[in-house]
Amino acid sequence: MKITGFAAETMLENSIRENKDYKKNEISFGSYLQEKLDDVNKLQLKAEESTEALIKGEDIDIHQVLLNTEEAKLSLQLAVEIRNKLVEAYQELNRLQL
Repeated sequence: MKITGFAAETMLENSIRENKDYKKNEISFGSYLQEKLDDVNKLQLKAEESTEALIKGEDIDIHQVLLNTEEAKLSLQLAVEIRNKLVEAYQELNRLQL
């Protein structure tokens, strides 16, 4: 006679296996942050290129230049605010007394 485990045990085993598979695919906080900062940099470069193209007299829509510039500006402001919140959280952790 074969005795099978409870459904909860089977579900636990499955979730452990899935968790191990998930950890293989997860990225670190540092690499995620680096990826997003690279995206901000790309937006800054795109805005700079479109502005230079407009100044040189190339065929580019001024509205597109303004949109690229504003998108780059907002992404940089968001990155600065996130950095400020991270620094604030770090300082708060340092003030904790153990």
